[in-house]
Amino acid sequence: MHYRYKYLLFLFLITACLISCSKKEEYPIIPEIEFLGMTKLYDPVLQRYDRGVLAISFKDGDGDIGLFENQTEPPYNFYVKYFELQNGDETRVVISDTNEFNARIPVLTPSGSVKAIKGEIEDTLNIFNMLSPFDTIKFEVYLVDRELHKSNTVSTGWFLRN
Repeated sequence: MHYRYKYLLFLFLITACLISCSKKEEYPIIPEIEFLGMTKLYDPVLQRYDRGVLAISFKDGDGDIGLFENQTEPPYNFYVKYFELQNGDETRVVISDTNEFNARIPVLTPSGSVKAIKGEIEDTLNIFNMLSPFDTIKFEVYLVDRELHKSNTVSTGWFLRN
């Protein structure tokens, strides 16, 4: 019985040591994003694909993603640029850089001493533009953290709106 107790104590100490020695994930302080997908949503009443859900993943080493309610500069921290092709002709690309698609992400900073953060963001976007004869669109996205570090830019790639 005495050996069993020592054996269990030894296993406990080894396990505790391994857990405490496990490396914490570290990310750069400049946010990194990755395109996960774009899902078109069909509206049966309008009988068309009206909206799309854009999904990205993100990593940030100091966790300063998101804006406080009283923080007005910069006005956005999730930037979305819209592109469309007129009749599939890549020589006639129309770019909309309006604020229509941009968004404000609330503070995501974790509490505690470790601030590194990773996660996923989904944003529902309008993909139907009644005023344009476009047939193909794409979106480009980037994040800006509170220290104004701009992430890399990712793209949905071109896709048919129908």
